[in-house]
Amino acid sequence: MRRAARSLSLLSGGSAGRTWSPSLFARGASEAPEGARLCFSTDGGDGSRVKIFDRDLKRKQRDRAAWLMRPSDCFVDSVAENLLDRLEDCKKTFPTALCLGGSLEAVRRLSRGRGAIQKLIMMDMSSDMIQQCKEREQDKPDKNIETLHVVGDEEFLPMKESSLDLVLSCLGLHWTNDLPGAMIQCKLALKPDGLFLAAILGGETLKELRIACTIAQMEREGGISPRISPLAQVRDAGNLLTRAGFSLPGVDVDEYVVRYKSAFELIEHLRAMGETNALQQRIPILKRETALATAAIYDSMFAAEDGTIPATFQVIYMTGWKEHPSQPKAKQRGSATVSFNDIQKQFGNES
Repeated sequence: MRRAARSLSLLSGGSAGRTWSPSLFARGASEAPEGARLCFSTDGGDGSRVKIFDRDLKRKQRDRAAWLMRPSDCFVDSVAENLLDRLEDCKKTFPTALCLGGSLEAVRRLSRGRGAIQKLIMMDMSSDMIQQCKEREQDKPDKNIETLHVVGDEEFLPMKESSLDLVLSCLGLHWTNDLPGAMIQCKLALKPDGLFLAAILGGETLKELRIACTIAQMEREGGISPRISPLAQVRDAGNLLTRAGFSLPGVDVDEYVVRYKSAFELIEHLRAMGETNALQQRIPILKRETALATAAIYDSMFAAEDGTIPATFQVIYMTGWKEHPSQPKAKQRGSATVSFNDIQKQFGNES
């Protein structure tokens, strides 16, 4: 299901630290004292694993984003609201939830009792981001939710099997090198009939910037290099859920059009979200003349009458459940008792 595109404007400028639960964390995490941070390596040590993204660089970008993050971001908040809205469609409650990377603070702030979450584990690979989440929670605490904070990597989930009722990820999983593997780990951490909800950026994201940057590089450098990370296509999302073993998979898409004063303001917003380039095979420095040319081409090709420029963000929402006997199941192939041809003849005669 594809929803209508949304237009946004960015032209205007339980308590933390509770005792760790031994039933939730694997690898000795339950031994951490109150207020301690749990750190896990971002390098699995497997040289054969394909690495598209530089996870150490992404961690540093997340550290920077922690200090650039806006108190309220209309795009991030809209995505988090749409993700959390799906909990209102469920009669089931989710006492223990894990929020993975991405827009952690927006999810906590906007949850407002949805899903009847009692314990929320907030995990990010950036210790600075976790510290910011702690500080913001202290400013606006939610006494109804017990919040735990963990520094960990989505690619190596430090959770015990069948320990969670809900796994949420809002704009975070698209930076993993092994997205199917990360989703499989999420499924293993869920209890039977547990819910997986994720929002990732899709392949149509920043299409205007891709075009402008490609033209500028061709003109100024005589060739192109990857400046914007590859992202999953909508058709891949359903396959990812099925490959991870989720039942009742669901996928839908939103497109947001955010308007900025210039391409440079767009880049600053991407930095504040931790969404800048982290490709393993990248040229680390963008020449000044290429950057200026990109901004000029962006403005000439896409600027509106009021002088603002649009940036498209395609968000793919994925829903999947861990299998449980109570869930509806499709009948076996060949078990039908009525032919579609007979139905067509019956309705055809009536018309």
